[in-house]
Amino acid sequence: MRCPVTQSPIGWKRNDSCSQRPVAAKVRTSDRESRLINEMENALVDLAQALRERLAVIRDEQSRRDEAKHIARLRTVSEKIDRLQATLPQPIDPRLAHYLQRKSYDKALELLEGQITVNTARR
Repeated sequence: MRCPVTQSPIGWKRNDSCSQRPVAAKVRTSDRESRLINEMENALVDLAQALRERLAVIRDEQSRRDEAKHIARLRTVSEKIDRLQATLPQPIDPRLAHYLQRKSYDKALELLEGQITVNTARR
């Protein structure tokens, strides 16, 4: 496709030496796409928080003294993780799906923290 005025291919811009170079186009997202992106990011942040809660319960030495209470806390946070996993907007990263399916929660958290850091840096 060519620009009707300059006859240059759209997406290309002449530089000072009159040769063409690619121009990065700013991607526009619709309101719906923005909502979906925010929904996914929020779901991932919630899941990461639940995974951190699980680690805190596991590391809580005092909680381990009362085994029944400790198991109940672990069960509660594990159910929360399962609920959050079930409500994640699709599609999700295949690695994350694999880690969650295999209950490799430490790896899932590491992956999520990397994604959340990258997404935050882009803003």
